[in-house]
Amino acid sequence: MKLATLRDGSRDGCLHLISRDLTQMVCAADIAPTLQAAIERWGAVSFALQKRYEALNAGQLGHALAFDPHQAMAPLPRAWQWLDGSCFLNHADLMQRAYQLEPLDGIESIPLMYQGAGDDFLGATDDLALPSDAHGIDFEGEFGVLVDEVPMGCSADQALGHIRLLVQLNDVSLRALGPREMKTGFGFVQAKSSSSFAPVAVTPDELGDAWHEGRVHLPLSVEWNGEWFGHPHGGAMNFGFHELIAHAALTRRLSAGTVLGSGTVSNADRNVGSACIAERRAMEMLEQGAARTPFMRFGDRVRMEARDLQGQALFGAIDQRVVRAGI
Repeated sequence: MKLATLRDGSRDGCLHLISRDLTQMVCAADIAPTLQAAIERWGAVSFALQKRYEALNAGQLGHALAFDPHQAMAPLPRAWQWLDGSCFLNHADLMQRAYQLEPLDGIESIPLMYQGAGDDFLGATDDLALPSDAHGIDFEGEFGVLVDEVPMGCSADQALGHIRLLVQLNDVSLRALGPREMKTGFGFVQAKSSSSFAPVAVTPDELGDAWHEGRVHLPLSVEWNGEWFGHPHGGAMNFGFHELIAHAALTRRLSAGTVLGSGTVSNADRNVGSACIAERRAMEMLEQGAARTPFMRFGDRVRMEARDLQGQALFGAIDQRVVRAGI
């Protein structure tokens, strides 16, 4: 299934089913008014959602409407919990070497993760409104999952069964503010503004053979101001999403609707580029002695999109402009 949340004037929007080719939509509010409601009652509502989704794709619903991604909020506009990992160790290695940081003990066996703010997720075409472009504005292309309720102590094998939906996101970072917050040991606050999401969340079966081992085995294409920036492959995750879930649930249960991110998609192959500016700057520092690529400025645009094995857009595209807050 493919699901989206359309604007209706409320904080949580209205749940819609989206056709596989992302051209048509139909309201699903009579089955579940919001995506949060659907995730909380997945066992009770998923069959009805699936039947309507099949009818939509078969052209059997006369009341279907054209899908406009500009009218979409984030699939889950606000979440009880947002946990972001750093599951591509190539990215961590580049940062560690470029900035001469002390290596972290256990990084190859214990996932890195921080708890971010899930109360204000942005839609795919919403402006990224920020107070200053001196803060080192960076995009971070990621994949993510939405889970139903996960019990404390859930194993990685069991965790696979709790993954209900997959998402694509831009975890915006303010790099000039990050170093001090990392030194405190208390985690990110100012350095992480609201994350934005591609318009459509999909069930894992929509990926076909591209979903296995708890990983999205697809490239994530990133453009900055209309120019190619990278297309790193999601299959290079050193920890699968099931392992990320088990890590988070070691000492607590996870509420239905918890969102977990992969961290910046990153590959060791330099030919595939990057999914964030900081990584390109780290490579410049290592190879040329200094970072040459600037961070984003007001007026810049970033676009991110993943396509399935048949070349069909999967989640829809993130396409956003950076603007000064208040304008």
